[in-house]
Amino acid sequence: MRRRHAARLVLLGPPGSGKGTLGAPLSRALGAPHVSTGDIFRRSIEAGTPLGREAEQYLARGDLVPGEITDAIVRGRLSEQDVLDRGFVLDGYPRNLEQACVLSGVLADLDTPLGKALVLEIDEDEAVRRMLARGRGDDVEEIIRRRHRQYWRETAPLTDYYDDRLVRVRAGAAVGEVFEQALRALGGAAWPEEAPVTDCSSAAPR
Repeated sequence: MRRRHAARLVLLGPPGSGKGTLGAPLSRALGAPHVSTGDIFRRSIEAGTPLGREAEQYLARGDLVPGEITDAIVRGRLSEQDVLDRGFVLDGYPRNLEQACVLSGVLADLDTPLGKALVLEIDEDEAVRRMLARGRGDDVEEIIRRRHRQYWRETAPLTDYYDDRLVRVRAGAAVGEVFEQALRALGGAAWPEEAPVTDCSSAAPR
């Protein structure tokens, strides 16, 4: 039987907003596993699972992993006992309305309704400066801004989908300050027990 008050949280935000950085401390504070799609891919590849081997072929070419593979890998992770017992902080999924609908179906099947969606808000120029300062090879301004356009086109509309459980936090401050703001915001809003009922018939193909 699931724990009815386990924290089940989706992290949203554009590139450079700090989702990956914030995910782990939020996970510890909420007592819920940090479920990152990047980590899931790596773990599946290292384990040599069929889905992991298939995902590896796309990643090795620098391509995005197709939605149906990502859906299946995320479904598998959310079905594991630690997540069923303790909830999750989900980072990197969903990225669009269709994936959000898939996630709602998975959670309904598992009888583990989503609690809240936390969106980290940051100005594009500020996010670009932050990412360029990291000095990573793939952090090129043109690429960063293209990823921002993709976020606003595909992922930002999820704030409407999760409207009844959405929590917004400004992410331009230092990590510790953003973390404290997020905890206060999450603690100050009720955690719904029912999964969102949303018409997914118009979900755009990935």
